[in-house]
Amino acid sequence: MTTDHRSRQAARIGIVTVSDRASAGAYVDRGGPAVEAFLHAHLATPWTPVLRLVPDDRAAIEAVLIELCDGERCDLVVTTGGTGPSPRDVTPEATHAIGHKELPGFGELMRDVSLRVVPTAILSRQTAVVRGTTLVVNLPGQPNAIADCLGAVLPAIPYCLDLIGAASIDIAGGIVAFRPGGVALPADG
Repeated sequence: MTTDHRSRQAARIGIVTVSDRASAGAYVDRGGPAVEAFLHAHLATPWTPVLRLVPDDRAAIEAVLIELCDGERCDLVVTTGGTGPSPRDVTPEATHAIGHKELPGFGELMRDVSLRVVPTAILSRQTAVVRGTTLVVNLPGQPNAIADCLGAVLPAIPYCLDLIGAASIDIAGGIVAFRPGGVALPADG
């Protein structure tokens, strides 16, 4: 049974850094803090971060995504890292494995925006899925790319959350959300 999160006061947002080196303590995590700072600057409604750091291991990524979606009941989960072509980059595979619906437009837009900055963005495999009432979005690991990609897709995220029965969020900080008027939302339940 899907639980409607709209009645909750503050959205819960999972932020997952996927990195062998950062999870082993050999590298300072810059991706997760970059996502959190971006969201603090651009969300106008209250929200609670739920932070995780995992190695580039498909089973570990799947487990933390399921925990955040089903156990922690996050409305949005944003991952950073593990979206390239190297053998250890398995975040998209883990994300697809736990998702109920794929939203390929998110990845298409993020690659389009990134290609305007760097030609190697074509190697990126960002994606997004819905699991129950949670939207999961994969971002790259570099802080500058995180801002570019999250800034590009953020206008669609509030409406997506509305449609799947997640907590309602509003955005600010120079980014405008798009919510078409007169659209019926799923019934509470």
